[in-house]
Amino acid sequence: MSRQDCQPGAAAPRPPAHMLSIDVEEYFQVEAAAAAVSRDDWSGFPKRLDRQVDRLLQLLADRHVAATFFILGWVARHEPAVVRRIADAGHEIASHGMDHQMLGQLGPERFRRDLADCRRLLSDLTGQPVVGYRAPTFSLTHRTAWALDVLAEAGFVYDSSVFPIHHDRYGVPEAPRFPHQAVGPGGGEILEVPPLTVRLMRVNWPLGGGGYLRLLPARLIAHGLRRAEREGWQGMIYLHPWELDPDQPVLPMSRPARWRHRVNLKRTSRKLAWLLGRFRFAPVSSTLVGFAPTLRRFTYGVSS
Repeated sequence: MSRQDCQPGAAAPRPPAHMLSIDVEEYFQVEAAAAAVSRDDWSGFPKRLDRQVDRLLQLLADRHVAATFFILGWVARHEPAVVRRIADAGHEIASHGMDHQMLGQLGPERFRRDLADCRRLLSDLTGQPVVGYRAPTFSLTHRTAWALDVLAEAGFVYDSSVFPIHHDRYGVPEAPRFPHQAVGPGGGEILEVPPLTVRLMRVNWPLGGGGYLRLLPARLIAHGLRRAEREGWQGMIYLHPWELDPDQPVLPMSRPARWRHRVNLKRTSRKLAWLLGRFRFAPVSSTLVGFAPTLRRFTYGVSS
């Protein structure tokens, strides 16, 4: 902070923009329903994405906010008009893979093809370069750290596939909670941008979005964003369009999974609007300016 910033009457420093991201997929493509909902049956489910994307686009436009949309290749292939509307509204287009397969199901060679196919679809539809990636279900862990080498080899600028928490499906709890240089087992490096967490009692607690956005009080998420500002970094919030849709069909899944999927769907839009009114948000790519190679490096593929 400069001396002038401290003078009486000087404007307070503007807080940094946090990062807002949307995982664009249909409600029936969630991992919690994968055991009962075959990918071969997806085309038989009623599509509801277009209306929820339009709600999100209007909400963001009303508040002059741009975001990063991690888009599934299946959506680009089957609902191209939705993808074009997102791009035409000025948002960043990033990859969420082709058909929501977790990295452990793909392996390196299939992942390499999956990346190329999705990137080509999105670029052809929107005319935008695709430089960011998020794995379905945050499935980049020590076991699937080879994906970092593939992403670096393919020329992606950043990844947002690591959640630094304990979870029953994913997580690298000892990973840095803030943007860092992720190093794969083969030496490939890429900027990693994790979702928002807060450190308490030596444990990382998730606040960054999805079910956490629906379940937790908005003021608690706001506390996490302000704490990130005090720590000198930007927080990442994420959500899915289906989380604005309480009237979506009930999917065949276990009772705990159904609760996790549907809890507080009616409150998502209101919570997001509240946060948008109190914090600045921007796409991931626009926050990368100033991120230097001197960021902390963290090697994946070896558990601590």
